[in-house]
Amino acid sequence: MKIALVSSIGGHLSELLELLPAFEGHEIVWITNDPSPVLPPEIRPILVAHAERDWRVLANFVEFAAILGREKPDVVVSMGAGPAVPAAVVARLAGVPVLYIEPSSAVRRATVTGRLMRLLADERWVQWPGMVQVLKGSRYVGGLL
Repeated sequence: MKIALVSSIGGHLSELLELLPAFEGHEIVWITNDPSPVLPPEIRPILVAHAERDWRVLANFVEFAAILGREKPDVVVSMGAGPAVPAAVVARLAGVPVLYIEPSSAVRRATVTGRLMRLLADERWVQWPGMVQVLKGSRYVGGLL
């Protein structure tokens, strides 16, 4: 299976890296919005424009259309933030399933990305039991870290 892991840099990316053992044996395509010293040197991500809820989000849609068309992942997985939404929109239009995992820092309130992904992701996982009531339609999977 080919999995596209989409993340902004920082905490979201650090949490996604913690999940790497779960993806063992699968082909991984990393897509981030900036280079990151957090990534091991053997991981060379595909970079998209760093959009901050501005016009560059439009560029992200074009970038993700090209990337997903070229890479043809079987699933897109993201923990947020910025590039998650345009990636999910393009993936849904292309018929690629989307899994969104709300970061562990979302304990009582959903993130902005989480609220948007509620409408876009095929599966939404939360890491705190109370978050199931906050992000309707999500599934509690326990702490992933």
